[in-house]
Amino acid sequence: MSEQTDRLLAIMSQLRDPQTGCEWDTAQTFATIAPYTIEEAYEVADAIERGDMDDLRGELGDLLFQVVFHARMAEEAGDFAFEDVARHIADKMEARHPHIFGDEGGVMEDGRWEDLKAAERESAGATSAMDGIAQALPALLRSHKLQKRAARVGFEWHDVRGPIEKLQEELAELEAAETDEQRLMEAGDVLFVVVNIVRRYGVDPEQALRASNSKFEKRFRKMEQLSQIDGEEFAVLDLDTQEGYWQRAKRELG
Repeated sequence: MSEQTDRLLAIMSQLRDPQTGCEWDTAQTFATIAPYTIEEAYEVADAIERGDMDDLRGELGDLLFQVVFHARMAEEAGDFAFEDVARHIADKMEARHPHIFGDEGGVMEDGRWEDLKAAERESAGATSAMDGIAQALPALLRSHKLQKRAARVGFEWHDVRGPIEKLQEELAELEAAETDEQRLMEAGDVLFVVVNIVRRYGVDPEQALRASNSKFEKRFRKMEQLSQIDGEEFAVLDLDTQEGYWQRAKRELG
């Protein structure tokens, strides 16, 4: 390993030392650290979206520290160490790229990557196409993965008209729902079908929604700025006036 990797592992070891380590670090468990790991992954994605390479370097370091933290706790429990984590992913990447590291040659054929991952799941004891899709994934991303898995075994509408028609049905059921529980379930069905429609157009729903969130936020901030320039308090304006500012914001932002 490199000098800096060894240094990082030594720092983690010292932080977790039962006698001389940091009280906060020694008190942590896999469960208490997991939320920080998820948060750091999102901060990496945010730095990438903003195109901030300096920030990305720092956020990748924070995420790497999370890996080191988990590996250290596992080593203390006698389960595995950081070296085992690195070896595992190296072995996996070589196995998933037989055209590069094996004797297959050529280029990776369409679907071959998924076939290799499916073989890994089967060798690990998977009994369902749904096995291996983490429960802790963001709901939108997990919905996308569940549908892709189902489609790989043939459970899929023949064309996009199927989910589009299903969306109308689900919207009607949401409108007819009478209790909070029914509305919750029907709203989930609506979102699930929307993911299916977007997926059929070859669009990643998580990326699409992130882009729309960003666009909405920029336009909303612009509306607030425009109304402030005009001496208006945006929050007390009627909806028609607010809509006028929305249209102005769209024109100015493009």
